[in-house]
Amino acid sequence: MSRPDPVQIKIGNVKIGGGLPVIVQSMTKTDTSDIRATVNQIKQLERAGCKIVRVAVPDMNAVKVLKKIKKRITIPLVADIHFDYKLAIESIKQGVDKIRINPGNIGSRNKVKEVVLAAKDAKIPIRIGLNSGSIKKMRGNVQEVMVETAIDYIKMFEDWGFFDMVLSLKSSDVFTTIEAYRMLAKKVNYPLHLGITESGPPGAGTVKSAIGIGILLMENIGDTIRVSLTADPVEEVKTAYQILQATGKKVRGIDIISCPTCARCKINLVKIVEDFENEISKHHLVFNRSIKVSIMGCEVNGPGEARHADIGIAGGRNTGLLFKHGKVIKKIKPENWVKELISGIKDISGKL
Repeated sequence: MSRPDPVQIKIGNVKIGGGLPVIVQSMTKTDTSDIRATVNQIKQLERAGCKIVRVAVPDMNAVKVLKKIKKRITIPLVADIHFDYKLAIESIKQGVDKIRINPGNIGSRNKVKEVVLAAKDAKIPIRIGLNSGSIKKMRGNVQEVMVETAIDYIKMFEDWGFFDMVLSLKSSDVFTTIEAYRMLAKKVNYPLHLGITESGPPGAGTVKSAIGIGILLMENIGDTIRVSLTADPVEEVKTAYQILQATGKKVRGIDIISCPTCARCKINLVKIVEDFENEISKHHLVFNRSIKVSIMGCEVNGPGEARHADIGIAGGRNTGLLFKHGKVIKKIKPENWVKELISGIKDISGKL
């Protein structure tokens, strides 16, 4: 599916929409009023590749620390507001880079207008975030009502001269989410934020998110994504990048190709791959393209996969062949696989 390029907006120092690459964001799971814990988690997310972070703002205690949090981080800070329009206005005064609201639970039209005009004065965008669970008036199927509701809010904001909008229509149901975004994408050209809300723990949640977000990305729908998991938010960011990689939307970074292992595998490949992932995360390498790394456990598919990777290892009994760009370099023992791969990747990244 093709659609007009969405309008481009700016969230702090990050631009989204307008055909720019898809941006990964996440949300903290700390008590926002705990500055140290919140900042520490945001820094962990930054290191994982998160480009925009959202924090819950349930009360004035959370509002009062937003300025201090923002000063200690480098990525844009988004305030997530529900129910109390005053929290939104005060968050804007604290200098956040964007706010997320559901106009339906903020209060009267006049209260929503106050929030919108405050954001307009501060020159920051608003995400209109609708979840299927928050839709009260059912005039048809859920996705149709979500889209109609979003269009009503868009028109309302535009009537007030506000156009810096991002939109999201999330559901815990994958089909509902996909259909809602498909319908909305045909009607608007504002940036769209994708996600499957309340998707669950890493196993089920990853599958739901990969299917829902992945299908939409393959249809060129979506400008930012958040994977919502009942887990450490760093796992959300890792999963988001894996989805981008699998859908061809991520053009930079490490793309790991590894076998599931079987009786032919005579080494602890699971641990080697885990160690490799942990080790590569410690190195801040810069790539201008995707680097394919093959880590294979036996001689059946291993050599073929390794030859087609930028760098790879094809395993054997207590050994492995190191390949670089299709050529065999040397034999290495399993305990040295991670070290050799990291060294080779550093060499590749230095030449890009």
